[in-house]
Amino acid sequence: MLKEQKRWRLFRDFKKGKFCFLIGVDNWSIELQRSEFYSLYLLLRRLNSQLLSISNELMDEESITLEIEQLPWYIELEGKKNEWSLRFVFESQDQTRSFEMYWPIPIAQSLFYEIKKMWESMD
Repeated sequence: MLKEQKRWRLFRDFKKGKFCFLIGVDNWSIELQRSEFYSLYLLLRRLNSQLLSISNELMDEESITLEIEQLPWYIELEGKKNEWSLRFVFESQDQTRSFEMYWPIPIAQSLFYEIKKMWESMD
């Protein structure tokens, strides 16, 4: 399964083995294991729930920052009610690799919804 836009791409290929999910933005990409992708999906849903729970109280131009840390992930949403970016820090529990990624406005929202759709389509 491949979903690609002008500045980002999302790819799932179980034939690749261990690292079967790819997320790419602009000039970089990272491959994730199924369990890593699933934990990212769960945290993105949690972050989205937090955003929805406060969105009625926010003015459109009001700046917000939301953070979630649950190993191996740290995720930070920054922006406004209807446009935000996401920054991720991943610290491998196996101490084999670590990385950071950044999804700028408007890529963050599009990629978030595509990850949600991709995972939920596998159920």
